[in-house]
Amino acid sequence: MRARKVLVATLAVLVAATTTAGAATIDNRHGGFAGRFDRPQHGFAPASTKLRDGSPSEVNLDPQPIRDAEQFLKSWTQPDASGHPHFSGAVGLLAHDGVVVDRYAVGGALRYADAKGTELPPDQQVPMRDDTIFDMASISKLFTSIAALQLTEQGKLDVNAPVVRYLPEFGVNGKQDVTVLQLLTHTSGFDADPSPSLWQGYPDIPSRRKAVLDSPLKNAPGSTYLYSDLNMLTLGFLIEKLSGKPLDQVVHDRITAPLGMVDTGYNPPASKLSRIAATEYETTPPRGLVRGQVHDENAWSLGGVAGHAGVFSTAGDMALLSQAILNGGSYRGHRILRPDTVTKMLTNYNQRFPGDEHGLGFELDQPWYMGALASPISAGHTGFTGTTLVIDPESRSFALLLTNRVHPTRTWGSINTARQVWATSLAKAMAVRPVAGPDAWYASLGNNGVATLSTQPLPAGAPLRVSFAAFVDTEGPSDPLQLESSTDGVNWQPVPLQARGPGAPDDETSALGGHGHRSWWRVSAEVPASSATSLRWRYSTDPNYTGRGVSLDSVKVTQRGHVVLDGERNPSELASSGWKLSAR
Repeated sequence: MRARKVLVATLAVLVAATTTAGAATIDNRHGGFAGRFDRPQHGFAPASTKLRDGSPSEVNLDPQPIRDAEQFLKSWTQPDASGHPHFSGAVGLLAHDGVVVDRYAVGGALRYADAKGTELPPDQQVPMRDDTIFDMASISKLFTSIAALQLTEQGKLDVNAPVVRYLPEFGVNGKQDVTVLQLLTHTSGFDADPSPSLWQGYPDIPSRRKAVLDSPLKNAPGSTYLYSDLNMLTLGFLIEKLSGKPLDQVVHDRITAPLGMVDTGYNPPASKLSRIAATEYETTPPRGLVRGQVHDENAWSLGGVAGHAGVFSTAGDMALLSQAILNGGSYRGHRILRPDTVTKMLTNYNQRFPGDEHGLGFELDQPWYMGALASPISAGHTGFTGTTLVIDPESRSFALLLTNRVHPTRTWGSINTARQVWATSLAKAMAVRPVAGPDAWYASLGNNGVATLSTQPLPAGAPLRVSFAAFVDTEGPSDPLQLESSTDGVNWQPVPLQARGPGAPDDETSALGGHGHRSWWRVSAEVPASSATSLRWRYSTDPNYTGRGVSLDSVKVTQRGHVVLDGERNPSELASSGWKLSAR
């Protein structure tokens, strides 16, 4: 409950800033904001913020992490030891503080002739472009959620009400108590997918719609988080019922048209086929190469328009939606949601299910694809076809990575590492300004890495008091920063630490880890008296997500009130393996 109160309070500050005349409030405790990652920006972007293209340096970003991420994406479009790439092609877009700092297209929108991965002749292949149109897959759920929340603003929908209030036919098979909120947060109790699949088990669209509404529950409502397409399928039908219009018309009239998203919608016209990224070569059902039709078979069986899938879009169009969210619900004078509704949309309603944080439609704080942009109010979604959207209100940033990873087959593996790398590149481009002096020690490890920063043996005879500042952005306890001591340089023991600062552990701990707080911590420790003692800071990672990394600054060791090591004045007293001195 405490975490939810803190989050709601933070979001309330965000909304307050958007409704204040003039520019949003800037916290100036540590100087100007541009390009900063270590100080949250308290406020949505001003509603008047319009996107423009610019270089990373224009908003004080380091371009190198972004260039490195581009090369990573390029490498993943090339065959590896498996004989095939991770994805045929990709379009990435990064924006910070209203400036699109990178647009990157690589690989092929159309590359393969069959499910085996036989490449088409070069003159028949189609390269990725900035304006390539992608099947957004489950990112479509965000459009459905926004449309539902627009109905709440009109007073037509109460998210706390049972679904049967609006769809009486839904109240079969024990579903009479399922609420609209539970649909939005995937806590309704539905199984993951319709069974049997809609395209397999039913002869026409009316029978498929009825099958969705008749679907039984797997779990009691509210008892479990289980991501389910049935939630948004149902919500799509509810929107149509209350609005009196088909879902695709609602999305067009109330979201994409006002925002100027000219390439976004369901069932794209044949005139745009040359710009559409191909997806899978399907034999079951026997659709052949799918291009220009929705990939999701259940959405396809419903005519291409469904609450859970069906939207096609470009990186440029999705940037407009992302900036509208950062602006508190509006873009270029067109408001699609009120600021207070955006606040609710980015509030975690799944406190009972740690790790499955979820707002109203948006997922929250998911490092597995948000990378180092993850925080308690970082919002986003992914799509099965290989699409990713991450919005970080604290730094006024967003990252879009659109791939056709199911072209020509869905069996070529996960692209989650690429999702992390792309989002993390934007985080790494932002400065973490040293606490004191011109630089700080910085370690950014990949998976299964270790970095150490060590002292020479320090004087014996009295306890050692250690103090330092730490900026920690890691997966958590599995990627710890530890202070260790040794009397022989071989056997090392953890030293208990006491950290202070936003998000720091409340109690004494043997390791520091975690993400989302984006603040320097002041850390202190005491090493008992012994023979000559060496100290080392050890940062290690496991095989999974790594985050932005760890920075150390203002390292000092005293004994009986006398300084025996001052890492700020004499950084050469620290021996580095995997750490570097960095001004960022």
